[in-house]
Amino acid sequence: MKLYRNLVQAVVQALRDIFEDAQYADKVIERVLKSNPKWGARDRAFIAENVYELVRWYRLLYELDGKPPKEEADWWRLFGTWQILQGHSLPPWEEFKKLNPKAILENRKKVKSVRKIEESIPDWLDERAFRELDVTWEPVLHALNEPAEVVLRVNTLKMDKLALQQLLKAEGVDTEPLDGDALRVTQRKNLFSTQSFKQGYFEVQDYASQQVAPFLQAEPGMRVIDACAGGGGKALHLAALMQNKGRIISMDTEGWKLDELKRRSRRAGVDIIETRPIDSTKVIKRLEGSADRLLLDVPCSGLGVLRRNPDAKWKLDVPFIERVRQTQQEILRSYSRMLKPGGLMVYATCSILPSENEQQVEAFLKEQKGKFELVRSQHLLPNEFGYDGFFMALLAAHKPQP
Repeated sequence: MKLYRNLVQAVVQALRDIFEDAQYADKVIERVLKSNPKWGARDRAFIAENVYELVRWYRLLYELDGKPPKEEADWWRLFGTWQILQGHSLPPWEEFKKLNPKAILENRKKVKSVRKIEESIPDWLDERAFRELDVTWEPVLHALNEPAEVVLRVNTLKMDKLALQQLLKAEGVDTEPLDGDALRVTQRKNLFSTQSFKQGYFEVQDYASQQVAPFLQAEPGMRVIDACAGGGGKALHLAALMQNKGRIISMDTEGWKLDELKRRSRRAGVDIIETRPIDSTKVIKRLEGSADRLLLDVPCSGLGVLRRNPDAKWKLDVPFIERVRQTQQEILRSYSRMLKPGGLMVYATCSILPSENEQQVEAFLKEQKGKFELVRSQHLLPNEFGYDGFFMALLAAHKPQP
């Protein structure tokens, strides 16, 4: 594999932006790829894939190199270490002269028994996850280091799965069907440039994430509240399951995310979604007891989606985990009031930690003293399910006794 200096320089600069300036990897890569319109598809793929893999294996690489990177020369060595581990030879560039491939490969053998180095994870996170998951943590962690699959959700308001598969094939995108409304992409391409995407025939949504909307059991004609809607992927799925009949109120504390949902709704041909920013407690109070179904896809650590956001493990810390757990409790306590007696509510996270999942539901049920009951829950672990890690709990609000 021939290396080109300008492409490696782009990777190095992206890594510095991510680690030294604490920028988000996806945003950095998007900006870098836009910086040079002359780069072809292969060049762009090289940059994106190498940045993500170097972020994913950051700790392993710097342990093999001997120290965490601080200067630009260190990041070049980190890149060179990654190439050596991949079995590639390095060009005789000045930046790679101090690298010793034999020593790196010898060090690689020595760390194989040290999980936090071998699987490239911070000490505190490895310790916490092991404390919560015990022996399950090791296979979960190993699965979280595998690159994420690309999965599409067919917009059944406009298209059926087989027809979309054929259309995408004609546009150079190969897929294979999964259960439900999902297609797994088997050959990567810029999906957002396809006519099928522009026509609103699909959304890019992980297969685990696609399990949440059906879990809520929403039916056509119902009034549904998606109270932590974000960009609205699950609201759009709910609209399709409801056959675009009824009403969905999508809410979020970040108004700009709801603007994105409006654009996505227009493309998808969905007209039952109403967006409402949560700018005061009055917004929640006005909707008290009004929802047939309530979705609480709450903020979380995001540990279940490290495959697609590997930089998250380097940005998280213990105080953040504790703050987000407090936020989850507050959302459950406050937002659950919007559910009608007899209605159903889903509490969901993209975390694998029981402290954000089962334990939060147990604490809520204990606090509510018989007002809610757990109908069922499901924990999707990446090593078992094969996709992102998710947790879902379906709860029913009791009707008052006459």
